[in-house]
Amino acid sequence: MNKRHRASAATAVVGLVIAGAHLMGATSAYADDVKPSAPPGTEPSAAAPVPIDSNAPGLKIPQGGTLAPIKVLDIAEVVEDLGGEQRRQETNQTVMMALQSEVLFPENSAVFNAQAAARIQAIANEINTQKATRVRVFGFTDDQGSYEHGKELSKQRADAVQAELAKTVTSPGVIYDVRGYSEDYPIADNGTEEGRKKNRRVEITFPRTTPAGGN
Repeated sequence: MNKRHRASAATAVVGLVIAGAHLMGATSAYADDVKPSAPPGTEPSAAAPVPIDSNAPGLKIPQGGTLAPIKVLDIAEVVEDLGGEQRRQETNQTVMMALQSEVLFPENSAVFNAQAAARIQAIANEINTQKATRVRVFGFTDDQGSYEHGKELSKQRADAVQAELAKTVTSPGVIYDVRGYSEDYPIADNGTEEGRKKNRRVEITFPRTTPAGGN
């Protein structure tokens, strides 16, 4: 089938105030029957550090031009292991861990392999350390096969990861948001096997309570 989605490059932005540029804004997570226009869980949380004077001469706005609404994007630090099996993204507000499906499940399956539990338990321990009360577990596939099959498989895998997390997460009253997004929101090129492998993933996102790099 025709593909409507293109891979987007991940970019680390250092607390940048965007003025006068019309960029695609991040949005909150939506229900499964409404597709967000940007990957869920990437909404900005930083506040504008200084007011912007639209009359400041240094802005050099063309005659008749106006400032677009100010947007401030979080600092994002992304670390990926050499094999690309696990990726960690941190902002000043959240921690996101992405695990390639191959390190968790056999092909076209939502049943864990032998090494999966240890990886998920390590993430659960960090959730406990951060005392997170809301955890998002999102599943994704590549663009091979039907969209509907990918939607079902990605949700089943997200459900399996959530169930395994719940065995170790001890935060009282924790709320899980579990969704399957099929081929939506690729992070790599689906035109290559290497890219498709990265797109087949489960992302676990939770708020942070300690500074980046802190204990």
